[in-house]
Amino acid sequence: MKEKFSRKGSGDGSQESFAETGSSAIDSDNNDEKEDKLDPRKLVAEVGRSVVSAALARAQAAGSGRFESDEQFSAAQKANILVEALPYIRRFAGQVVLIKYGGSVSGSESSQESPGATLTNFVEDVSLMRAVGIRPVVVHGGGPKIGEMMEKLGKASVFKDGLRVTDKETLEIAQMVLVGKINLDIVQAMNVNGPMAIGLSGADAGLIRAEPRGGDLGYVGEIVSVDPQIINKLIQEEIVPVIATIGSDTHGQAYNINADSVAGAVAEALGATKLIYLTDVPGILTNPDDHESLVRELDTKTLASMLSDGSLRGGMIPKAASCLKAVRSGVASAHILDGRVPHVTLLEIFTDQGTGTMVTN
Repeated sequence: MKEKFSRKGSGDGSQESFAETGSSAIDSDNNDEKEDKLDPRKLVAEVGRSVVSAALARAQAAGSGRFESDEQFSAAQKANILVEALPYIRRFAGQVVLIKYGGSVSGSESSQESPGATLTNFVEDVSLMRAVGIRPVVVHGGGPKIGEMMEKLGKASVFKDGLRVTDKETLEIAQMVLVGKINLDIVQAMNVNGPMAIGLSGADAGLIRAEPRGGDLGYVGEIVSVDPQIINKLIQEEIVPVIATIGSDTHGQAYNINADSVAGAVAEALGATKLIYLTDVPGILTNPDDHESLVRELDTKTLASMLSDGSLRGGMIPKAASCLKAVRSGVASAHILDGRVPHVTLLEIFTDQGTGTMVTN
């Protein structure tokens, strides 16, 4: 079941390159009369499209192993990639794309790049999406980092049904890591390229109302409602919201909430056109032990069957369940991608072949 023209996909977009190209484009024209006629939004879009060409070239090279440097791409090859990307740029301009940046991605030892480079690539992807008119929203997890901090503090992690049992002390650690460390790191990395991102938690402005999930899990929350007003206001100002998955109840009590569930619920509330999960596996696999068994496209009926018959396991279950619920609730498509692959988000959005697993109705 093909979406749009076929699938979606790729890139390696550098905001630094964007800034340099934009500057040279403006500086090269000293004619005040011509400059007065320039529409800044159109200029940004055109410069952004130029960056897409180089970005997609680098990302496709990294994926194929056929090229070692940008210089090995001819102008014609870059032009062909740009031609492939342009219909997707036009289609998704002005649309909300929600990306869940998984905690397993940033600290994965099996990543093709260091954690710092992985974050840099992710930030470049988000910056490029914003530059060409897409409205990205980021939700991030942080389970591995929470576990690391607990270990440093001499506190053991306890899990029940795949969820971290969260007492008061564990909740404070989760808040410290999610809001005070990971969220801040992502926002600071984005704002290196200009004032483009603001960090939030679900407790801010009543964004995520939660209640205790129960079952002796402590301060693990279940989502009651999502109020997207604050996100919509930021989007209108062309600011990228970066959301940590701490919610609160009506009395102000904080809860740690599964990030996959938050991503799906926020995507639904925003009416996002895409929901993208970046994780540490290629996508949904028919055989979890065989990465060659990747399912590239499936519909909600098939995914529901896989969830009910036990085909999926571990951390893939909440992701798949969130994808299923989001698509059934109006999100056009949901994607599960290997976030360790450089610029995988751009590969999925801007190319015909795409990568990972796509879920549609």
